[in-house]
Amino acid sequence: MLQKIDFEDNFDGQVEQDRSHLLRPSYYLDIIKRRWPFFALPFILIVLAGTAAVLIWPPTYLSEGKILVQSQQIPTELVRPTVTSAAQERIQVIQQRTMTRDNLIAIADKFQLFPEKRTLMSVTELVELMKKSTKITPVDPILDFKQRTRAALENPTIVFSVGFEYGDPAVAARVANELMTRILNEDLRDRTSRATDTSRFLSREVQRLQTENAALDAKIAQLRIAQGKPATAPGQDQPTSTLAQLKAELIQKSALYSDKHPTIQSLKRQIQAMENVAQGPSQTSTGNDAAAAASLDALVAQQESLQKNLETATAKLMAARLGENLEKDQQSEKLEVIEQPTVPQEPIKPHRPKLLALTLALAFATGVGLTFVLELTDKAIRRSSDLAAIVDNRLIVPVPYIATKAELRRRRHRGIAAVVVVVLVVVALLGGAYFFMPPLDLMLAKARAGLFR
Repeated sequence: MLQKIDFEDNFDGQVEQDRSHLLRPSYYLDIIKRRWPFFALPFILIVLAGTAAVLIWPPTYLSEGKILVQSQQIPTELVRPTVTSAAQERIQVIQQRTMTRDNLIAIADKFQLFPEKRTLMSVTELVELMKKSTKITPVDPILDFKQRTRAALENPTIVFSVGFEYGDPAVAARVANELMTRILNEDLRDRTSRATDTSRFLSREVQRLQTENAALDAKIAQLRIAQGKPATAPGQDQPTSTLAQLKAELIQKSALYSDKHPTIQSLKRQIQAMENVAQGPSQTSTGNDAAAAASLDALVAQQESLQKNLETATAKLMAARLGENLEKDQQSEKLEVIEQPTVPQEPIKPHRPKLLALTLALAFATGVGLTFVLELTDKAIRRSSDLAAIVDNRLIVPVPYIATKAELRRRRHRGIAAVVVVVLVVVALLGGAYFFMPPLDLMLAKARAGLFR
């Protein structure tokens, strides 16, 4: 089959080999005519495969809510909180506790998550998949420079989001709500537990100090009886007067507190100790009155110091109980839901328009690349430079292209068809303008009215 060879190079006894054909559009049009199947085939295959993959790719929905760390409602000058740890630290602790293996497996079992994968994966893989699907991230509030500076110095606003990714939007919303509920309950339990533990520790400390104080009272009373101290009231000595005061105080406190109250139990222990001393021998041998007096003074000083410690511990216990009530009533710093997780309407992935655009770009690049690779590796002769590379330039003579009758007939038919198409398009446009557009005078009148309005 004869091919049309481009002899546009200058022949002055020698063919000049150049690359000017690369700048002519006709060169690329010839490539398209010759190689279009090698471009179309990979293009269509990649587009079809990529489009099918994008459409079959299951969607993933993200349902998330937002939690605000709200500061204490009651001024700290009136009631100081028992839990003083930083909010960021507590959030990290709560996050680690919520993302434990047992919690994640319990959530997966409760909502029957990933049923198609659970038969093929181990428990460890399920836990890792749950962690990957769970999103707990801080949210940076939008503040201007002044607000950001003041918030950073005083009390920054802390907001974090809790979300869950899943193929079913309704299930994703339910799991996100479950996660938020567990986080709120864990925070409340943690703060209440800390406050209760503080109160219990201080209560045990107060009981210990009261027990030591009662023992010192008994020792001091025994030494005073041994030394024959004068009575503070007619007919009564010091221990008897102290015992009467303790009994009167016990009667008074019993009207306010139950028998299990630490104050009531302490008073009972002191009365029991005083009665045991009073029932003992009335006289003890005193080898050295000076040593007994010094011992008594030391015990009295020790009792005074112990009494101060007891008063301090009692004050701390009262403050701890106020803090515990503050935590139980949720009046201290707490987590508050400001945005509840809802059923998402649009998936977060895959981004189908973007993937389809990438598929088209890949298909186009593959088709163009294959076409040019085939063109570069083709050894066919199509230009004078190709012929000059294998034949002596002196043997090359340019011959003008001779068009056949069939080619001339096709050109004439194409020209007539083009004229007919142009005429039909013009007639269709004029007919559409006549039947569907308003009259020209009406359009001109509306245009004038619009200009002068």
